[in-house]
Amino acid sequence: MESLLKCGANYVPLSPITFLPRAASVYSDRTSIIYQNTRFTWSQTYHRCLRLSSALRSLLYIKKNDVVSVLAPNIPAIYEMHFAVPMAGAVLNTINTRLHAKDVAKILVHSEAKVLFYDYEHMKLIDDIIDQFISSNTPLPQLILIDDIDTPTGVVRHGKFEYEELIARGDPMHAPHVLEDEWDAITLNYTSGTTSAPKGVVYSHRGAYISCMTLLLQWGVGNEPVYLWSLPMFHCNGWTFTWGMAARGGTNVCIRNTSAAEMHRAITQHKVTHMCCAPIVLKIIFEGFDCNMSTATATLHRRPVVEILTGGAPPPAALLGKIENLGFHVTHAYGLTEATGPATVCEWKAEWNELPREVQANLKARQGISVLTLADIDVKNLEDMKSVPRDGKTRGEIVIRGSSIMKGYFKNEEETRKAFVDGWFLTGDVGVIHPDGYVEIKDRSKDVIISGGENISSVEVENVLYWHPAVEETAVVAMKHPHWGETPCAFLKLKKEFVGSVKEEEIIMYCRKNMTKFMVPKKVVFMDELPKTATGKIKKTDLREMAKSFKVATMAGRVTQQQRSNKRLGDEPQIEHQVMALSRL
Repeated sequence: MESLLKCGANYVPLSPITFLPRAASVYSDRTSIIYQNTRFTWSQTYHRCLRLSSALRSLLYIKKNDVVSVLAPNIPAIYEMHFAVPMAGAVLNTINTRLHAKDVAKILVHSEAKVLFYDYEHMKLIDDIIDQFISSNTPLPQLILIDDIDTPTGVVRHGKFEYEELIARGDPMHAPHVLEDEWDAITLNYTSGTTSAPKGVVYSHRGAYISCMTLLLQWGVGNEPVYLWSLPMFHCNGWTFTWGMAARGGTNVCIRNTSAAEMHRAITQHKVTHMCCAPIVLKIIFEGFDCNMSTATATLHRRPVVEILTGGAPPPAALLGKIENLGFHVTHAYGLTEATGPATVCEWKAEWNELPREVQANLKARQGISVLTLADIDVKNLEDMKSVPRDGKTRGEIVIRGSSIMKGYFKNEEETRKAFVDGWFLTGDVGVIHPDGYVEIKDRSKDVIISGGENISSVEVENVLYWHPAVEETAVVAMKHPHWGETPCAFLKLKKEFVGSVKEEEIIMYCRKNMTKFMVPKKVVFMDELPKTATGKIKKTDLREMAKSFKVATMAGRVTQQQRSNKRLGDEPQIEHQVMALSRL
């Protein structure tokens, strides 16, 4: 066996970039991209990427491992760059378009980006970024404007070239960079920084390839899908579906924004079959839809069922049930930037079809089993790295390992070392494993509320609140309690028609009827908008700061009396639980 060696015939480095020349050959005349009135075929997309790759090297002097950044919505240019930049041997850095100029400037400096492509839509942001570089006396990367048919007249172009000009001047016969090591970097993505400072996550060609193939297989993406880009391509490179659509000869339907009207128009007009999104977009789809059942039924006859892969925070079971009534089939995944997007998927079991709709919705909200890319997933007690029982109750930290895990954090050896422990990647998410092996997130480790000896999952409290008809958005954090240490505090954004008519007492009474009493929020705060990060995630760090000023209106004597009654009623965490918690410390 030892005499059988690797050679060019039996070993080729894995890379998702190989999907593009294959698509150009196999699906040559099939539509690759639809954007407004623009359409490209896979043959055209391939040759445009060859030209851009050529221009990056010959006109912008990009070499291997140089970082090329892009700041743009979901338009053809950012899609093409997912192929063209690695074809030049460089590393693609897609930047969150919702970030402030200061944060974008930090990313550009930290990544040592050589070029920044930017869409005309972000001209004001670019001007502010330029000011940041000038004030710090830092050299700017080369700036390239991505022009568009909608570009307003009078837009000032920074830099020597424009995007289409580079393509026009590139060589369509250009020989792309030859990948010799599949461990080479393909992209650099920065985390959103909800729990710490943003970190640069580096993906390898191998990891991106395997993750992409796995998602196509497990999500059941067949031939010729029509994919709506409702998920930003700057989110983990569109969960690798940027490359995946080339693998399946699919059609990419690009849209600039995820308004309900824009998504519904695209879904109906182009007969969309697949899309990915965060739970917040599910809410936009539902609220923008005419929820009259007769209208919903008529719409179903005009288009195929749309497969939705959703991730991020666990979607409320109530929302999942509502959206499926409108002709969407939702699959819930769980992942993180460091896992090249989805790491688990809630694979549906046929026997679940016989269960009541509400039970099905709760099952769909579970994060599920590992994607095929992962060698293993587990929930462990980090004190001894032992697996917790598979009882759906015992909490621990979700840990994963496999070929789709990041190479590491760019220029941050300390954080890389902390993330990898005993051959596992620590996700920072608290979860349980059910007897059937399905994982369910209970909270971020920093979001668990410790009330006496009980760990209260903020996610579980939020899921109950989402079932209230008046609640549009909610977030639950810890606030100080004079006796139990912490207790839940709920922040709510109400639906417009309920603003002013729903009171704190009503929400608390609703919670008392629908959850264990020690989990009931002791305070409810109504807000016009919940604070969010640039990626749309609720900023619980800000809410925790607000909650520090709140006090529970309970006198010490009354608390003591309540403590006595708890022995009988189970109204708050038990004293025995506190003793057990202290013994573990």
